[in-house]
Formats: sequence, C-alpha cells, structure tokens
Amino acid sequence: MNYYVYILCCVDGTLYTGITNSIIRRVAAHNNGKGAKYTRNRIPVEMVYQEECSDKSAALHREYEIKRMTRAEKLKLIARDH
Repeated sequence: MNYYVYILCCVDGTLYTGITNSIIRRVAAHNNGKGAKYTRNRIPVEMVYQEECSDKSAALHREYEIKRMTRAEKLKLIARDH
C-alpha cells in the first residue's frame, strides 16, 4: 500500500505536514474538523504539496525530514512541485 506525505496550508497561513494512505479522505477529515488537533481551528485547509512513498515507514521518515525544514525550505519544496 502506498502512503503519501502531504503539506496543508491552513487558513491562517501556517503549514501542516502529515502522512496518509488516502489524500482525498484525509484532507476532507481535516476540513471537517476531524483531522489533526492542530488543524481543527485553522480550517479550511488546502493541500499544497504531496509526495508518494513506497510504504508507511518511508512516509514517516520523509515526514520527519520535512517537519525539520524551515518554513522557507518548505515553501521552496512546494514551489518546486508546482
């Protein structure tokens, strides 16, 4: 089963990084207030980046790498994807 690392842009302009095996379902959960605690008061959210990983372990590792990035580095990653 493939997993995805994703970055959301919250309504307040902050960025949230997570993993899922279903992008559509997960973004909907965030926007319905049933996602991460961080995003519950920052909806609506918009997915601005996604990266496919081969398995959950790889996705968790990549999520850790992205979470350690500065905001500027994350914005460059997002821009490079578009």
